[in-house]
Amino acid sequence: MPRQLTYAEEQEVFARLKAANPHPKGELEHVNAFTLLVAVVLSAQATDAGVNRATRTLWPVADTPAKMLALGEEGLVAHIRTIGLYRAKARNIIALSRLLIERHGGEVPSSRAALEALPGVGRKTANVVLNMWWGHPAQPVDTHVFRVANRTGIALGADVVAVERALENHVPVEYQTLSHHWLILHGRYVCLARRPRCPVCLIRDLCTFEDKTPS
Repeated sequence: MPRQLTYAEEQEVFARLKAANPHPKGELEHVNAFTLLVAVVLSAQATDAGVNRATRTLWPVADTPAKMLALGEEGLVAHIRTIGLYRAKARNIIALSRLLIERHGGEVPSSRAALEALPGVGRKTANVVLNMWWGHPAQPVDTHVFRVANRTGIALGADVVAVERALENHVPVEYQTLSHHWLILHGRYVCLARRPRCPVCLIRDLCTFEDKTPS
Protein backbone atom coordinates (compact mmCIF):
# COMPACT_ATOMS: atom_id res chain seq x y z
CA MET A 1 0.00 0.00 0.00
CA PRO A 2 1.58 3.33 -1.00
CA ARG A 3 2.14 5.82 1.80
CA GLN A 4 0.92 9.40 1.67
CA LEU A 5 3.64 11.75 0.46
CA THR A 6 4.88 14.41 2.85
CA TYR A 7 4.24 18.09 2.19
CA ALA A 8 7.83 18.58 1.05
CA GLU A 9 7.50 15.65 -1.36
CA GLU A 10 4.21 17.06 -2.71
CA GLN A 11 5.94 20.39 -3.30
CA GLU A 12 8.70 18.67 -5.24
CA VAL A 13 6.27 16.52 -7.30
CA PHE A 14 4.30 19.50 -8.54
CA ALA A 15 7.35 21.71 -8.98
CA ARG A 16 8.74 19.10 -11.39
CA LEU A 17 5.43 18.66 -13.23
CA LYS A 18 5.12 22.43 -13.58
CA ALA A 19 8.69 22.81 -14.83
CA ALA A 20 8.04 20.20 -17.52
CA ASN A 21 4.67 21.68 -18.52
CA PRO A 22 4.10 25.19 -17.12
CA HIS A 23 0.72 25.73 -18.76
CA PRO A 24 -1.16 22.40 -18.93
CA LYS A 25 -4.53 22.42 -20.64
CA GLY A 26 -7.46 20.07 -20.93
CA GLU A 27 -7.62 18.23 -24.23
CA LEU A 28 -11.37 18.62 -24.86
CA GLU A 29 -11.96 21.21 -27.57
CA HIS A 30 -14.49 23.94 -26.69
CA VAL A 31 -15.25 27.57 -27.53
CA ASN A 32 -17.18 28.76 -24.46
CA ALA A 33 -18.54 27.56 -21.11
CA PHE A 34 -21.51 25.81 -22.70
CA THR A 35 -19.45 23.82 -25.18
CA LEU A 36 -17.03 22.86 -22.39
CA LEU A 37 -19.96 21.58 -20.31
CA VAL A 38 -21.36 19.58 -23.24
CA ALA A 39 -17.93 18.20 -24.15
CA VAL A 40 -17.40 16.92 -20.61
CA VAL A 41 -20.85 15.30 -20.58
CA LEU A 42 -19.98 13.61 -23.88
CA SER A 43 -16.61 12.43 -22.56
CA ALA A 44 -18.08 10.02 -20.00
CA GLN A 45 -16.88 6.53 -20.98
CA ALA A 46 -15.37 8.00 -24.15
CA THR A 47 -11.98 9.36 -25.18
CA ASP A 48 -11.27 13.06 -25.54
CA ALA A 49 -10.05 12.42 -29.08
CA GLY A 50 -13.34 10.75 -30.00
CA VAL A 51 -15.35 13.60 -28.51
CA ASN A 52 -13.25 16.18 -30.35
CA ARG A 53 -13.83 14.47 -33.68
CA ALA A 54 -17.58 14.67 -33.14
CA THR A 55 -17.72 18.22 -31.80
CA ARG A 56 -15.70 19.77 -34.61
CA THR A 57 -18.87 19.65 -36.71
CA LEU A 58 -21.21 20.28 -33.76
CA TRP A 59 -19.84 23.54 -32.36
CA PRO A 60 -20.29 25.55 -35.59
CA VAL A 61 -24.06 24.85 -35.49
CA ALA A 62 -24.81 24.46 -31.75
CA ASP A 63 -22.51 26.44 -29.46
CA THR A 64 -25.29 27.87 -27.24
CA PRO A 65 -28.22 26.30 -25.37
CA ALA A 66 -30.70 27.97 -27.76
CA LYS A 67 -28.92 26.64 -30.84
CA MET A 68 -28.70 23.18 -29.27
CA LEU A 69 -32.47 23.16 -28.66
CA ALA A 70 -33.05 24.29 -32.22
CA LEU A 71 -30.84 21.44 -33.47
CA GLY A 72 -32.96 18.96 -31.50
CA GLU A 73 -32.19 15.51 -30.20
CA GLU A 74 -32.07 13.77 -33.60
CA GLY A 75 -29.95 16.54 -35.05
CA LEU A 76 -27.55 16.19 -32.14
CA VAL A 77 -27.46 12.40 -32.52
CA ALA A 78 -26.32 12.84 -36.11
CA HIS A 79 -23.16 14.55 -34.82
CA ILE A 80 -22.37 12.33 -31.82
CA ARG A 81 -23.35 8.86 -33.09
CA THR A 82 -19.72 7.70 -32.89
CA ILE A 83 -19.58 8.37 -29.12
CA GLY A 84 -20.60 5.70 -26.63
CA LEU A 85 -24.04 6.06 -25.00
CA TYR A 86 -24.89 8.74 -27.56
CA ARG A 87 -28.68 8.38 -27.20
CA ALA A 88 -28.69 8.96 -23.43
CA LYS A 89 -26.15 11.75 -23.77
CA ALA A 90 -28.23 13.47 -26.46
CA ARG A 91 -31.31 13.38 -24.22
CA ASN A 92 -29.35 14.84 -21.32
CA ILE A 93 -27.75 17.58 -23.42
CA ILE A 94 -31.08 18.71 -24.84
CA ALA A 95 -32.62 18.66 -21.34
CA LEU A 96 -29.74 20.58 -19.75
CA SER A 97 -29.85 23.14 -22.57
CA ARG A 98 -33.53 23.74 -21.82
CA LEU A 99 -32.84 24.12 -18.10
CA LEU A 100 -29.96 26.52 -18.72
CA ILE A 101 -32.38 28.77 -20.60
CA GLU A 102 -35.22 28.40 -18.10
CA ARG A 103 -33.19 28.72 -14.89
CA HIS A 104 -29.99 30.56 -15.77
CA GLY A 105 -30.76 32.84 -18.69
CA GLY A 106 -28.84 30.60 -21.08
CA GLU A 107 -25.61 30.90 -19.08
CA VAL A 108 -23.58 28.15 -17.43
CA PRO A 109 -23.70 28.67 -13.64
CA SER A 110 -20.61 28.93 -11.46
CA SER A 111 -22.16 26.98 -8.58
CA ARG A 112 -21.49 23.27 -8.07
CA ALA A 113 -25.02 22.70 -6.78
CA ALA A 114 -26.55 24.41 -9.82
CA LEU A 115 -24.33 22.45 -12.19
CA GLU A 116 -25.07 19.11 -10.54
CA ALA A 117 -28.81 19.85 -10.82
CA LEU A 118 -28.48 19.66 -14.63
CA PRO A 119 -29.23 16.33 -16.39
CA GLY A 120 -26.11 14.27 -17.04
CA VAL A 121 -23.89 16.45 -14.86
CA GLY A 122 -22.23 14.70 -11.94
CA ARG A 123 -19.62 15.87 -9.46
CA LYS A 124 -16.65 15.29 -11.77
CA THR A 125 -18.25 17.18 -14.67
CA ALA A 126 -19.19 20.05 -12.37
CA ASN A 127 -15.63 20.20 -11.01
CA VAL A 128 -14.15 20.30 -14.52
CA VAL A 129 -16.33 23.28 -15.47
CA LEU A 130 -15.70 25.05 -12.16
CA ASN A 131 -11.96 24.57 -12.58
CA MET A 132 -11.41 25.10 -16.28
CA TRP A 133 -13.93 27.86 -16.92
CA TRP A 134 -14.42 29.60 -13.61
CA GLY A 135 -10.90 29.14 -12.22
CA HIS A 136 -11.99 27.49 -8.97
CA PRO A 137 -9.43 25.14 -7.35
CA ALA A 138 -11.89 22.26 -7.76
CA GLN A 139 -10.39 18.78 -8.10
CA PRO A 140 -12.05 16.65 -10.81
CA VAL A 141 -11.22 12.99 -10.26
CA ASP A 142 -11.42 10.73 -13.31
CA THR A 143 -9.89 7.27 -13.71
CA HIS A 144 -6.44 8.73 -14.49
CA VAL A 145 -6.40 11.06 -11.48
CA PHE A 146 -7.73 8.32 -9.19
CA ARG A 147 -5.04 5.89 -10.33
CA VAL A 148 -2.11 8.33 -10.26
CA ALA A 149 -3.09 9.88 -6.94
CA ASN A 150 -3.32 6.51 -5.20
CA ARG A 151 -0.42 4.79 -6.95
CA THR A 152 2.10 7.57 -6.31
CA GLY A 153 0.98 8.52 -2.80
CA ILE A 154 -0.03 12.04 -3.84
CA ALA A 155 -3.58 11.56 -2.49
CA LEU A 156 -4.90 8.30 -1.09
CA GLY A 157 -8.57 7.37 -1.10
CA ALA A 158 -10.86 4.38 -1.58
CA ASP A 159 -13.28 6.26 -3.84
CA VAL A 160 -13.33 9.38 -6.01
CA VAL A 161 -14.76 11.64 -3.31
CA ALA A 162 -12.09 10.52 -0.85
CA VAL A 163 -9.37 11.21 -3.42
CA GLU A 164 -10.91 14.61 -4.19
CA ARG A 165 -10.79 15.49 -0.49
CA ALA A 166 -7.23 14.17 -0.19
CA LEU A 167 -6.12 16.31 -3.13
CA GLU A 168 -7.69 19.37 -1.52
CA ASN A 169 -5.86 18.55 1.71
CA HIS A 170 -2.45 17.56 0.36
CA VAL A 171 -1.75 19.40 -2.91
CA PRO A 172 0.04 22.67 -2.11
CA VAL A 173 -2.31 25.61 -2.60
CA GLU A 174 -0.25 27.24 -5.35
CA TYR A 175 -0.66 24.14 -7.53
CA GLN A 176 -4.32 23.27 -6.90
CA THR A 177 -5.86 25.08 -9.87
CA LEU A 178 -3.74 23.16 -12.39
CA SER A 179 -2.99 19.97 -10.45
CA HIS A 180 -5.71 17.86 -12.08
CA HIS A 181 -4.36 18.71 -15.55
CA TRP A 182 -0.89 17.52 -14.58
CA LEU A 183 -2.27 14.35 -13.02
CA ILE A 184 -4.54 13.52 -15.98
CA LEU A 185 -1.74 14.03 -18.49
CA HIS A 186 0.68 12.04 -16.33
CA GLY A 187 -1.83 9.18 -16.15
CA ARG A 188 -2.64 9.34 -19.84
CA TYR A 189 0.93 9.35 -21.15
CA VAL A 190 3.30 8.12 -18.41
CA CYS A 191 1.61 6.43 -15.45
CA LEU A 192 -0.38 4.03 -17.62
CA ALA A 193 -2.84 1.63 -16.04
CA ARG A 194 -1.36 -1.70 -17.15
CA ARG A 195 2.31 -0.92 -17.64
CA PRO A 196 3.38 2.44 -16.26
CA ARG A 197 6.34 4.02 -18.01
CA CYS A 198 8.35 4.34 -14.81
CA PRO A 199 11.77 4.66 -16.52
CA VAL A 200 10.77 8.01 -18.06
CA CYS A 201 8.75 9.27 -15.08
CA LEU A 202 9.74 12.67 -13.70
CA ILE A 203 8.72 11.71 -10.17
CA ARG A 204 9.94 8.09 -10.09
CA ASP A 205 12.20 8.69 -7.07
CA LEU A 206 9.36 10.31 -5.10
CA CYS A 207 6.59 7.88 -6.07
CA THR A 208 5.75 5.27 -3.42
CA PHE A 209 4.47 2.65 -5.93
CA GLU A 210 6.35 -0.56 -5.17
CA ASP A 211 5.80 -2.36 -8.50
CA LYS A 212 7.65 0.10 -10.69
CA THR A 213 8.48 -1.11 -14.19
CA PRO A 214 12.24 -1.62 -14.60
CA SER A 215 14.56 0.64 -16.55
